[in-house]
Amino acid sequence: MKIKSIYTLALLSSIFLFSCSSGEKENADGWKNLFNGEDLSGWKAVAGTASFAVENGEIIGTAVAGSPNTFLITEETFGDFILELELKVEHVSSNSGVMARGQFDPDGRDGKGLVYGYQIEADPTERAWSAGIYDEARRGWLYPLELNPEAKSAFKLGEYNQYRIEVIGDEIKTWLNGQEVAYVVDDMDKSGFVGLQVHSIQKPEDAGRKTYFRNVRIKTENLDPQPFNKDIFVVNNRLNELTDYEKTQGWRLLFNGQNSEGWVGAYKDSFPDFGWSVTDGILTIAASGGGESTHAGDIVTTEEFSAFDLAFDFKLTEGANSGVKYFVTLKEENSGSAIGLEYQILDDERHPDAKMGREGNRTLASLYDLIKAEKQPRFLKPIGEWNKGRIVVHPDNKVEHYLNGIKVVEYVRGSQEYKDLVAISKYKIWENFGEAEQGHILLQDHGDEVSFKNIKIKTLN
Repeated sequence: MKIKSIYTLALLSSIFLFSCSSGEKENADGWKNLFNGEDLSGWKAVAGTASFAVENGEIIGTAVAGSPNTFLITEETFGDFILELELKVEHVSSNSGVMARGQFDPDGRDGKGLVYGYQIEADPTERAWSAGIYDEARRGWLYPLELNPEAKSAFKLGEYNQYRIEVIGDEIKTWLNGQEVAYVVDDMDKSGFVGLQVHSIQKPEDAGRKTYFRNVRIKTENLDPQPFNKDIFVVNNRLNELTDYEKTQGWRLLFNGQNSEGWVGAYKDSFPDFGWSVTDGILTIAASGGGESTHAGDIVTTEEFSAFDLAFDFKLTEGANSGVKYFVTLKEENSGSAIGLEYQILDDERHPDAKMGREGNRTLASLYDLIKAEKQPRFLKPIGEWNKGRIVVHPDNKVEHYLNGIKVVEYVRGSQEYKDLVAISKYKIWENFGEAEQGHILLQDHGDEVSFKNIKIKTLN
């Protein structure tokens, strides 16, 4: 008995030492398993009635009819972290996602509970916005994959997909199956839980559809951010400040947030001394009765540009009209606003210009008087809130307009289709309208109060 006891003690000691050494090895690089592979210890389901179970080392979420989005969330909250996990959906109806710094209001939705905050998407539909960044139950899409269409092919339906999510400071970056996907700079939430979503279903026959999660691990200390190697567009919500990554990719500010450096009045040698103002990092044109360039007047960049990627935030007041023009040459010496291709900025509901022109081609984000912007109301921010505009002019003369990350206009400068549109527009009196090799960027004074910030540009070769 004594010999057996000594043997048993030695065996237990060996197992203990092995376990300790294995644990030390597992934690040596700082990773911690959030899911133990056996049960849901450390997790709780909230906000819906979908079920979660553990089988064969997998978390299995099952959709149920009549339930809102359901989330399995960690009891622990996290600030800065790197999160890795594998996720699988078997049917196109099984939209899912991963909450990062998620928030929960137990009194939301009449006491049923509301989950909100940053969500990394799992989108098995034809839209294919997986690993894009959505602000659940709050602001909507922050990074739709219209901003990185090459990444749409990364997600594999019916297979496990490897997600990597970096949330460090105000930067959120995502990878899907090793592919760089989304980059958002935003500081609304400093910490929160990790959550796994089972989405609500629209059709009763989709009840019982399953979503699978496994190998969920997190690192919260000694973080080593993984750099993006590709040229990925950054949705940057800092005020007039670029990330180091943007700078290395060739971006620069056109408005420094402090003064009018780099801008002058159209057809003038200096910046207007009234009307336009810079306050708290915001560039604003004051209201003056709604006339087109009859007060302070338009402002233009001192530089000229040919192929470029231009991004800007704008905020309309009720009933306001303005625009961002490009390829402005200032050669026409016309009265009123200087001539150029225009990204229309307009309160479509309250300004009469929205109902003029042809088939809506004077509405918000349209190529003014030429091509209507095809936009959905769900991607618009209300009057008085900031919207994000973007104009991309490729070296081959393909031009794209974006509104809040969604492409709404596409055309080719100088093409026959483009010329035909010009021929039936107000611009037909200008020879070779919009076809200059280069031109200024213009912000329009249309007599209404409109504000701008985060104006950045990158030249394209």
